[in-house]
Amino acid sequence: MWGLVPLFWPLLKPSGAMEILAHRMVWSLGVVAIALLVMRRWAWIGELVRQPKRLGLIAVAATVISVNWGGYIWAVNNGRVVEASLGYFINPLVTIAMGVLLLGERLRPAQWIAVSTGAAAVLVLAIGYGQPPWISLMLAFSFATYGLVKKKVNLGGLESLAAETAIQFLPALAYLLFLGTSGEATFGTPAHGALLAATGLVTAIPLVCFGAAAIRVPLSTLGLLQYLAPVFQFGLGILYFHEAMPPERWAGFALVWLALTILTWDALRNAHRNRARAAHLSAQAPAAAAATAASREPAA
Repeated sequence: MWGLVPLFWPLLKPSGAMEILAHRMVWSLGVVAIALLVMRRWAWIGELVRQPKRLGLIAVAATVISVNWGGYIWAVNNGRVVEASLGYFINPLVTIAMGVLLLGERLRPAQWIAVSTGAAAVLVLAIGYGQPPWISLMLAFSFATYGLVKKKVNLGGLESLAAETAIQFLPALAYLLFLGTSGEATFGTPAHGALLAATGLVTAIPLVCFGAAAIRVPLSTLGLLQYLAPVFQFGLGILYFHEAMPPERWAGFALVWLALTILTWDALRNAHRNRARAAHLSAQAPAAAAATAASREPAA
């Protein structure tokens, strides 16, 4: 669903990116509120309200994801689907780099190689575009920052989206009312209005499915599946929207894909090593326990 969403945003023209973004915020809150009502998941609200620090972090997350959503909608509706897909390809590399710079995490050698390859790819693409790929970098850094903040908030996917859209709701509604009173709103025909309202479903349904998958699918598998969205977006940009891909852009994308291949290989290898180590320790535990028990038995 995330990979095919570039097909949806052009249907909302002549609405501009800011108007679409405001509708997305308003209607997303309606959708998640109904979902929470059906599932009777309200207890977290009182706990969250009593924690100003977490509320502040959610406000930061709401601001960052607003930048991400708005930038992505603008990119798709201005013929920059391929560049937008690049942002989500390089997002894992940016996330790793932020972990080193902000959290003091240490990288394995393969991760250093992947991040360095990704930096080289950005340089090649900057030469190809004649300027840095700002849309890609904005999407990558905003989503990586969003992930970092969400990690610190530690709130479920549906609950987090509800809290974030609750913060977004009043500014978004005020903007839509301003457009309406100034005669610039495009919420015209019932069909167009229904499409704008559907932005809430387009936002919430993939996220709910992702949250459901996260507790059922191994993390390594989930990480690999997340590459499908930018792959689909890239394919749509080339095959459906017929965006140009000169050789230097192919070279830049090839370097990004090489970096992601190295990163994925290293993650799978590390996960395999950890499983093997855990199995070895588990096998040794009964023998160690038996030896300890034998040493405690009184001499005959």
